[in-house]
Amino acid sequence: MPVQIRPAQTFDAAFAAPLIQATIGAIGRALTGTETDEDASHVLTEFFPLRGHRLSFTHTLIAEAGGQPAGLLVAYPGDLAPDLDALFRDHRRTRGLPPVTEPEGQPGELYLDTLAVIPAQRGQGLGTALLEAAAQRAAARGLDRLGLLVEEGNSAARLYGRQGFRAAGVRVVAGRSYTHLVLPLDANGPRRP
Repeated sequence: MPVQIRPAQTFDAAFAAPLIQATIGAIGRALTGTETDEDASHVLTEFFPLRGHRLSFTHTLIAEAGGQPAGLLVAYPGDLAPDLDALFRDHRRTRGLPPVTEPEGQPGELYLDTLAVIPAQRGQGLGTALLEAAAQRAAARGLDRLGLLVEEGNSAARLYGRQGFRAAGVRVVAGRSYTHLVLPLDANGPRRP
């Protein structure tokens, strides 16, 4: 089945927000100041159509298979990470919580905040297509690497390894430990070791 990658639109919120939250879990709960994935997903559904934050439709690509949304990628320049959390800091403040968030992206990289494919479409090449689209976005922005965080035991780590991502350190976000993976890029795409 052919895969099409397209920019997300505001109407994609009902598809994207629950998939994002299912993927980012503890980080989504920390950003939204909620205790359950369901509550975090509701907040993300409200925020997705808004501009200027890390999980906005403006930073999201949708992968379609058979004309239906089947996966997504949220990516933004790591340099912007602190500024892209202002909406979440304000939201946390309105909930009486400390307005503190933990930026994930690093300067110089296109940070892949979320890469997710619905279970029924996994193993069909959608993740690879989204990673290729991310490499193109990075090149268009003059960035020379992709970066992401992966939690130990995440099955997507195999995909990242096959694509050439390599460990570049460990970070703690929302009380959990993640490996920071990077994929160097050149003008022709990923630089293979």
